[in-house]
Amino acid sequence: MAWNDEKKNPWGGDGQTPPELDDVIKDFKDKFSGVFGGNATPKGNNSNNSDNGNNATAMPSMGGVKYLVILALLVWSLSGIYIIDPAEKGVVLRFGAFQEETSQGPHWHLPYPIESLSRVNVEQVKTTQIGYRDAVSNRRGGNVSSESLMLTKDENMIDAKFAVQYKINDVQAYLFNVANPKLTLRHAVESAIRQVVGQNTMDYVLTEGRVAVADDIQEKSQALLDTYQAGLIITTVNMQDAQPPEPVQAAFSDAVKAREDKQRLINEAKTYANDILPKSRGKAARMLEEAKAYKSKVVSKSEGEASRFKQILAEYAKAPEVTKERLYRETMEIVLANTSKVVVDSKANSMMYLPIDKLINANRSSTEVIVQGVQPEQDKQGGSIRNVFRNREIR
Repeated sequence: MAWNDEKKNPWGGDGQTPPELDDVIKDFKDKFSGVFGGNATPKGNNSNNSDNGNNATAMPSMGGVKYLVILALLVWSLSGIYIIDPAEKGVVLRFGAFQEETSQGPHWHLPYPIESLSRVNVEQVKTTQIGYRDAVSNRRGGNVSSESLMLTKDENMIDAKFAVQYKINDVQAYLFNVANPKLTLRHAVESAIRQVVGQNTMDYVLTEGRVAVADDIQEKSQALLDTYQAGLIITTVNMQDAQPPEPVQAAFSDAVKAREDKQRLINEAKTYANDILPKSRGKAARMLEEAKAYKSKVVSKSEGEASRFKQILAEYAKAPEVTKERLYRETMEIVLANTSKVVVDSKANSMMYLPIDKLINANRSSTEVIVQGVQPEQDKQGGSIRNVFRNREIR
C-alpha cells in the first residue's frame, strides 16, 4: 500500500513541496539577484552547486546601487513637503537657526537633518490661572495660596484669583527670545497683580474697583511682555474671585452689611428729599407770589390814598371851612352807617324811656319779623324790596 512505502505518504505524495511553489520562489530569487547584478540559477541545473558557491556572495552591480540611491534621494526630498493650516504659522530652521516663516498652504523645505519645521498656532486663545488651578488644568485643582494672597494699600490681606487669556502674535519672538514663554507670562502677570493690588485699598479691590483693577493688570502685564519681547498678547484678564482671607471673612461680612445698610439709608433719604423738595419749592414759590400780590395791593391802595389826600389838601387850601365840614360829614356817615342810632329832638318835651338800648333791641326784633313775613309775598310778585333800617327815630 502507499503508506507502506518509506518515500510516500498515505495520500500518494513524496513529502516534497509542490512544484508550483518551488517555481515561484525560484523566480523571485532570480529577479532579486538580477537587480544587484547576480547570476540567476538555471532551472533544473543542480550539478554545479559547489562551483557556483562563490557567485552567491558576489557584490551587486553599480546599476542596481544607482537606482536605490536615486529612489532614496527621491523619498528624502519628498519628506520636505508640508502644509500649514490657516490658524498656524510655520517656522523653518536650518541647522537650528531661523530661516523663514511661512503661512497657510503647501510648502517645501530641505529635508531633515538640514532643515526642520516648527508649527505654531497663532489663533488659539490659551488660558493661564493665577491663584488657583481648576480640575481640567490640574488633577488636584484648588487654591494656590502662594499666588493668591497679596497685600493691599491699607495693609490688608486679600485672596484674589485671576484667569488670563492670551495668544501668540509674534512667532519668531515666541520661539527664540525667551526660554519659557508660558512661565514668563505667569511671572509678568503675578508681578503686575501685586503692583496694582498694592496701590489700591481692600474695599476698592473687592467692590467697585474689580473691573478697573483687571484692566490695569492687563495693561501693566502687556507692557512687561513687550519689554521681554515674548511674542505674546494678552486678550483679557478676569478677576475670578476676590475676598478676605478665611480667618477674617466673618468680620468683613459684617462690614459689608453695614456698608449696605448705610447705602440703603442714603437712598431712602434721597428718595424722601426728591419727594419733599419739589413740594416745598412749590409752596415757597406760591407764598412769594402771594406776598408780591399783597405788596402790589397795599402799595396801590397807599398810593391811591396818598393821591386822594393830596387832592383834599388842595381843596382844603382853597376853602378850609367847607372842606372840614365835608370831611366831618363823610366821616360821620362812615361811622354811623353800621351802628344803631337814636335821634332825639332837643326842643320836644318827650319822656325818655330808659334803658334805651333794650328798646332799640326790641324794635329791631319786631322789624326783622315784619321783614320775614313780607319777603315771600314780594318774591311771588317778582319784585325786590330793599329794607334798610339804618335810622330809627323815636319822638
